[in-house]
Parts: sequence; C-alpha cells; structure tokens
Amino acid sequence: MYVHEQPVPGFGTVRIRPLDPEGDARTVHAWVGAERAAFWGMNGLTESQVTEIYAHMATLDTHHAFLAELEGVPVALLQLYDPAADRVSECYDVEEGDAGVHVLLAPGERRPGWSSALLGAYAAYVFLGLGHRRVVVDPDPRNEKAIARFLRQGFTAGPVVTLPEIDLPDVRLPEKKARLAFLTREVAFPG
Repeated sequence: MYVHEQPVPGFGTVRIRPLDPEGDARTVHAWVGAERAAFWGMNGLTESQVTEIYAHMATLDTHHAFLAELEGVPVALLQLYDPAADRVSECYDVEEGDAGVHVLLAPGERRPGWSSALLGAYAAYVFLGLGHRRVVVDPDPRNEKAIARFLRQGFTAGPVVTLPEIDLPDVRLPEKKARLAFLTREVAFPG
C-alpha cells in the first residue's frame, strides 16, 4: 500500500510505501552493506540483522522506514522519525511540527536532477501529506556529498553536533558526529 504517489516530470512516477522488513530485506541489505553507504552505519551487518533492525522499527510509533520506487523499481530507503523521541533531541531545540528524515539513495546511475526530484517527492509527502512544518537531517559531517545535496535542496546548515550513545535492550547506537541541517515547509513549498 503506497502512502504517497507523485509524478516527477522527466523521470516517471515516484511511489512511497512502508518498508517490508522481510520482503525488502535482500534489497535493503545490499544497499546498506555497500561501501558507498558507510555513513549509514550498517556495513558488516548480515541480512538477518538488517531485517531485525527494520522489524523492530516497524513496532515503533515514532520511527518509520519507507521504500521509494520509481515506476515500480526500488530507488531509495527513507526513514521518518519524531525528533523528540530520538537522540537528536539532545542536540537541538525540537519544535512542534518537526520531523527527522534519513535518506539513502539506491546505487546506480541516475540522470542529473534525479536526487533533487526524489527529495522533492519525499518533501511533498512529509510536508504536504503529513503536515510537518520543519525537517531536520543529521548526516555525518564527512559525508560532503549528502550535505551538499541537502543544501542544494534548500536546507539551512546547522551546527556539527555529537549524537549521544544509546545502549538500550532493543537498540545500541554508538556516539556519532553529525551535521544538522533544516528545511522548512515555507522554503520547500513557497507560496
């Protein structure tokens, strides 16, 4: 079941659907395990471990994973979360209407403008479909390509912060540096 569908001129129709932790495991594992996805933090995990992570996420009310498809072909892993329920909340003042977003583009050659078109479709879902007022992203500061992509999309660079370690029974995340960046609905969809 798709949660968002949007024609993207020059590329086709982008559809966003909830990630199926088991059904999409092979695809997602190949993406997150690739060297180019080192900043995603899942290099070296088995397919079963990736499945477990996303199966756990599917039980949460605050964190959600989606797969974006272009004409039925998976093209990106998208995550949406409530920043107030995430470690990023310890690094900036969360406002009502904020949404945290993670984006991992699938490997493969795309025509110029593709990443911007995909991010635009995702922004339409988050801002117009769900009604959020501001998006925060937290890429690794060494991931200059992702940061540049967000800034071209209209994000405003925020500070470099240290996301604290999380060590809970169900979740273990090491401390990590991140470059915060913010996009408001007014900038993404002026007028």
